Amino acid sequence: MANVDLPFPQQAGTKVSAILSDGDSVVRVLAVDDEQAASKLVGIMLRPPAFHCTTASGGAEALEILRTERFDAVISDLQMPGISGFELLAEVRRSFPHIAFLVTTGVDDVDVGVQAMRSGADDYLVKPLHENAVLASLESALHKHSLERQVEDYRQHLEEMVATRTVQLQEALRQIECSYEDTLEALGAAIDLRDNETAGHSQRVCGYSLEIARALGWSENQLGNLARGAYLHDIGKLGIPDGILLKPGPLTPEERTVMQRHAQIGFDLVRDIAFLADAAEIVLNHHERYDGNGYPRGIKGDDILPSARIFAVADSFDAITSDRPYRRASSFELGREIIRQCSGTQFEPNVVAAFLGISEETWPAIAKDQRQLGSGSSASRRIRNSLRPILSTVPQ
Repeated sequence: MANVDLPFPQQAGTKVSAILSDGDSVVRVLAVDDEQAASKLVGIMLRPPAFHCTTASGGAEALEILRTERFDAVISDLQMPGISGFELLAEVRRSFPHIAFLVTTGVDDVDVGVQAMRSGADDYLVKPLHENAVLASLESALHKHSLERQVEDYRQHLEEMVATRTVQLQEALRQIECSYEDTLEALGAAIDLRDNETAGHSQRVCGYSLEIARALGWSENQLGNLARGAYLHDIGKLGIPDGILLKPGPLTPEERTVMQRHAQIGFDLVRDIAFLADAAEIVLNHHERYDGNGYPRGIKGDDILPSARIFAVADSFDAITSDRPYRRASSFELGREIIRQCSGTQFEPNVVAAFLGISEETWPAIAKDQRQLGSGSSASRRIRNSLRPILSTVPQ
């Protein structure tokens, strides 16, 4: 190995050194040729102070030098004993992809030089070498690799920006989900405060509905829409007069007509809230019957929203098994029997079958901690917290 640092005056190499991206003003070149005169000639052409040229007598020596020193370019002969120029080129492209690689070839081997370029060389030089040709080729190759480094740096910077933006987006979504939770809690609390006699009903019906939907194989996204609709289904009762809503006895036909308006009132309240758009349909349809004798639209069968068909079973089951101002609660066993008897009339048979297929112990377990009055109770808070992961799911 020989280092060629001859004291020639500065020349056109300053233009080449200006391409370097690491701030180094010296272009470091490794000249590889089994003919010492040829590598020495390259060193004379690439003289200081713009260049620092190191020579190697073959591919094996060149690889040893490359592993211990930093270089910007390699200028290598192709026809060498031992490790050939092609093999050296392949190894440099694998291990040092940012190093420019020029090959030298004889006049009769131009096709071999072109083949080398196809294998990853940046350019080929025909012997005998001329200084201007070497400098021009080296400048072009270094400029190409400088651009490649800039592109790579930009790509990495872009990936960092994307990662940062992703974190920011996730935080924004988390805040949105928190606002969903807050909105649902406020609306749920308003319902409980308005109709204290049935406090906890929305949470129980939500839990019942989710159990039935899971038994039917619903996805998590579907569960989210169902939970929101079930949780808010009675929001329309905020618009019903106290004399009717809290009446301890049976309603008159006129009062029943007013009471039935709560489905439409609730729908009108939430339909323009983007993340409650699907839930609004449940609010509207939750008193429709499978046989078409429900309200407010009297639709039937498959025309009723699937989530509303599930909810209808859960809502009626909770109404049967809960105390109301005008009657005492019935047992869970009787509630299951009434639901079974209404299959095909009030309720969809497939939903009833899924409901009846769920263990009888499930329903009292869901209801146990929810039969508490007042939305501020610790039990109510526990239930609301258990529903949060589903209620706050961003609708798709």
